[in-house]
Amino acid sequence: MIDPKSVIILLVIPQNRFCDQQLLQLKSIFDEVPVKTVVLSKSGQEAMGENKTRVIPDGILVDWDKRFLQNKKYDAVVVVGGKGAKASIWNDPILPQILTDHFRAGKIVGAMGLSVVSLARAGLLSRQEVSAPKNEGCIRELEDVGAFIVEEPLTFSSQVVTAGDDSSGNLFGKKILELLGFS
Repeated sequence: MIDPKSVIILLVIPQNRFCDQQLLQLKSIFDEVPVKTVVLSKSGQEAMGENKTRVIPDGILVDWDKRFLQNKKYDAVVVVGGKGAKASIWNDPILPQILTDHFRAGKIVGAMGLSVVSLARAGLLSRQEVSAPKNEGCIRELEDVGAFIVEEPLTFSSQVVTAGDDSSGNLFGKKILELLGFS
């Protein structure tokens, strides 16, 4: 059995207009175990969700490996979606590197809603089935990298988890925990 106290999950949120429902459901599921979560955003400043939930991230994304880890990787990296993903997640220069680095190290990576594009830009979705929102820009990005979009609330492989809509937070969180070895 895995010691929950040793598990750390990184939650990356859009700077503003993140999906409140996704973030709150994920945190609730992860807190039940309990595993440690670290929330980071591009600026590290207070972020506001689509439904006006205010969150003060634990830090800034550029310092992802400096403050919370001592010579190890996060056990999972999850990118939360929301309308703000296109502005602050899609074009982030550091996030694809973080996702690729963790994937290559055998860690779990996942994204929800519009943030699924971050996995595509990291080169992790080629020839993969992917759950994605019905958003023209998002679909184009996924098709451009050779992903196969399926109409399922959740898709997963041994390391990559995607969810297409806001209501999949509980399902997504449980799948991340299952892939980490919690039953």
